[in-house]
Amino acid sequence: MTIISDESSFYPRLFKQAENLLGTELDAIANMANLSSLLFMEMERLNWAGFYLAQDGQLVLGPFQGNPACVRIELGTGVCGTAAASGNPQVIANVHDFPGHIACDAASNSELVIPLCDSQGLVGVLDLDSPDLGRFTEADLQGLMPITQLLSQSDFSFLRR
Repeated sequence: MTIISDESSFYPRLFKQAENLLGTELDAIANMANLSSLLFMEMERLNWAGFYLAQDGQLVLGPFQGNPACVRIELGTGVCGTAAASGNPQVIANVHDFPGHIACDAASNSELVIPLCDSQGLVGVLDLDSPDLGRFTEADLQGLMPITQLLSQSDFSFLRR
């Protein structure tokens, strides 16, 4: 795990690492797998980092790092489903206070979820969980948004077959 000695340089460095990992690769599964690994390794105090993919009105578990997770989440349900249905990122300090929270891992106490879209619309969400209350901030959201935009250049056409 990386120790963040200079907060202001963390997200620019993380973006550069993500940019180098993705390169010109278009395979969305490979890119999500690498990004979930990168985020899990580089971000402190996470117990889960991964993706859920939009399929048939649900979110279905995609590449991730961490404990086993819920396989399907209905759009509009829980933090992930709310982010996907609304199109709005969710930064939740205490998931136990979130109406309809889905406890896939009882150790998770805070969560950050960012909807992922490509040129045709919603493809899924990036989901980060932490055992620490209040782990995620607006700075985390702003630092991660450009990384999700990199991922949006991947080929998600397999979701629309």
